[in-house]
Amino acid sequence: MASSLALPSTSIKSSSLCQSFVPKRTHQPSFVSCERSEPVYGKPRVPIINDGTLPKFLQAKRLENAVSRNNSRLKIFTGTANPSLSQEIAWYMGFDLGKVNIKRFADGEIYVQLQESVRGCDVYLIQSTCPPANENLMELLVMIDACRRASAKTITAVIPYFGYARADRKTQGRESIGAKLVANLITEAGADRVLACDLHSGQSMGYFDIPVDHVYCQVMNLIGDVKGKVAVMVDDMIDTAGTIAKGAALLHQEGAREVYACCTHAVLSPPAIERLSSGLFQEVIVTNTIPAMEKNYFPQLTVLSVANLLGETIWRVHDDCSVSSIFQ
Repeated sequence: MASSLALPSTSIKSSSLCQSFVPKRTHQPSFVSCERSEPVYGKPRVPIINDGTLPKFLQAKRLENAVSRNNSRLKIFTGTANPSLSQEIAWYMGFDLGKVNIKRFADGEIYVQLQESVRGCDVYLIQSTCPPANENLMELLVMIDACRRASAKTITAVIPYFGYARADRKTQGRESIGAKLVANLITEAGADRVLACDLHSGQSMGYFDIPVDHVYCQVMNLIGDVKGKVAVMVDDMIDTAGTIAKGAALLHQEGAREVYACCTHAVLSPPAIERLSSGLFQEVIVTNTIPAMEKNYFPQLTVLSVANLLGETIWRVHDDCSVSSIFQ
């Protein structure tokens, strides 16, 4: 369920929200101020990620990674669900994406062939199970199988958006628990570890019989008096936007000056765009765990990248370092 944070009556810049995505290596916070391109013909604002937007210690880390990448046994491959995010992650880590051939046969079957050796390597497969969820899930499973049969040392499934996370419990008789089924499929396919962003509920981690690294993009989870103030609504995902639109209408009814919506996973199934662009929200801020389709663009939309968060997490997993310390 969406939650809201009441803020003083001042304007909000989406670049400030991007600060929560920046990993912190010490107790002193290091923030990134993202550049934003202005919306053109209803297209969303998207932060421009480059060396100029990274703190100096992250710039140095990225350059260090780029210099030493040829000696690493770490390999990164992407599926077809969100290749742009995968490219950003690889850029942050100083790597090129691994070469892989993924194609569909005429009957819809998925074919995967790795075009470089992964024998003895730590392999990271980046693939969201976003719409079309079943096709992207099957592609991930076939990629895992290809890596296992190619003698990869370890296989980590990096799943920015875990599409079956909502099916995490039985609410009535004779229904499945899809999250557990998908967890079993990923495990049996040969994955050694899973890295996921903002699962719908923490209990989904317990459905895996392998380690799960769960990273968070949300940092606000409070509610207060909203009269004359700016309200920020935060949720893990926006699907049809029914819940968050009703909440925004209530906040306006209670006297909120402006309402902002923030979520990690922008599923945006119909009629979400109609609801989000109806004037209830000053700005709708999402991340790129699910690629933004052109048909889902609207003027209030801003897309922030989780590439540096996932890239830093992959490095920490690979180096056997703490992941939870990123958020301390």
